[in-house]
Amino acid sequence: MTDPLLWKLALEVADAHEPDGDGGCRNLLCAGQPWPCVAWNNAQHALSVARADATPAAPAGADGREPATGWSATPPAQRRPASRVAA
Repeated sequence: MTDPLLWKLALEVADAHEPDGDGGCRNLLCAGQPWPCVAWNNAQHALSVARADATPAAPAGADGREPATGWSATPPAQRRPASRVAA
């Protein structure tokens, strides 16, 4: 399991959205919805994501560097300021 917190939360949502005896969702937030409801389906997806092996978001580029993610380990004070373009 790669994300125990996600697993626990998804399991709680799935348990809260059990089917009733009439083919609907038992949860009051899903009143009138057939089972499986949207929340139960989303919980099932989250359970599978929480179980999945961790894989990189994208392969390294041709130069071997990791792809840009918008996140930097360099503190902001050490980064060069962005160049400003006159509008």
